[in-house]
Amino acid sequence: MARQKGLMKYVGTIGDVRHFKIKGQRGFFAGMVGGPTAQQVKTAPEFERTRENMNEFGGCAIAGKAVRTALSALMGKFTDTQVTGRLTSIMKRINLEDGTEARGYRKVEISTQRNYLNGFEFNKNQSINGIFNAPYDVNHDVERNAGDFIIDEFNPSDLISSPAGATHFRLLHALAVIADFSYNPVTGTYEPDDNVNNELSVVNYSPYLPLNASYAGSTIPAELPGSPVLGNNVSVLQCIGIEFFQEVNGQYYPFASGNCLKIEEVF
Repeated sequence: MARQKGLMKYVGTIGDVRHFKIKGQRGFFAGMVGGPTAQQVKTAPEFERTRENMNEFGGCAIAGKAVRTALSALMGKFTDTQVTGRLTSIMKRINLEDGTEARGYRKVEISTQRNYLNGFEFNKNQSINGIFNAPYDVNHDVERNAGDFIIDEFNPSDLISSPAGATHFRLLHALAVIADFSYNPVTGTYEPDDNVNNELSVVNYSPYLPLNASYAGSTIPAELPGSPVLGNNVSVLQCIGIEFFQEVNGQYYPFASGNCLKIEEVF
């Protein structure tokens, strides 16, 4: 691969030479045009493994998107730029555990591999355990419809690492239902095993709490709407988070930094 050093800056193909940029690197690059055609990848016998991998990767991306859709109200503020790829990667690890379907059509059976999502941080650069160190616990009912985020009394100035300028914080508690995904040969794509309850979610918040005053402790409940009946082919992600604000004349302005969201338990 060549690196272009002259004053001419462009991307695209001229003759057999392709010019392009690489994200995160300076300068322009050039390489020979080549590789298999799209038709070869779709039909040629030598690309059978490629097609199998592409099909399963697509299913894993769909499963990862279900998590992001269920928690769409929290995406952006609590996530890094690579959260999509990181979730897809976890779903692929879950996919590889399936021993019931043929290669290329293996399930994304989250319900039997929940440990892969346990403890997932939506921002890999900002761990909640490095920001929020107060004593807490979580629980849920046997129907998996409701749960509690229980926070003991603590002093925020001692146990919260807040960004400079923040005056207040909020704690959040979220539940999100994610189904297992199986390949449907009729539609040619991966679909949720429970299309009714997949992506069902709820998010509840504490009041705005001052960082310079002792917190008396409380319980933040969360209950899925409609009291759904959840089968063995779905999992519930129980998430906790913290976000920061600056109070000015009674208005709370959110911070872009310091906010954290974590999958505390999967059940």
